[in-house]
Amino acid sequence: MAAIKESSVIQENKKSAFEECPVTYVMEKIGGYWKPIILFQLMGGPQRYSDLRRAVPQITEKVLIQQLKQLEADGLILRKAKPVVPPYVTYSLTTSGQRLHPVLYAMAVWAVQDSKEYATTFRRNLAKFPELK
Repeated sequence: MAAIKESSVIQENKKSAFEECPVTYVMEKIGGYWKPIILFQLMGGPQRYSDLRRAVPQITEKVLIQQLKQLEADGLILRKAKPVVPPYVTYSLTTSGQRLHPVLYAMAVWAVQDSKEYATTFRRNLAKFPELK
């Protein structure tokens, strides 16, 4: 893998945006296709790895592991492993991750209001949105 040139203009612009723009900060933490979906699944409470795999069947195992590691490194989820055979690992939201609930809910409400094609389905699924704990 090629090393990122620290002094490049693009890297300076990204660093500046990250330091100055709160939206850039949020997108750095939860951006991408899978992270919001994983966070949504954990809004309902702790989940085992296998539960997350079933809840998001389209995600590959490799990508799920990568995304979980990134979310854990960013302090949004907590990984607990019990030393038993077979391994028993659960993932849950940290306090910081729980504070994303209104953000994800607002995104879902926006989708209902903005989408003409999927509004009915989105509205029905919005009713299933986990309550804030």
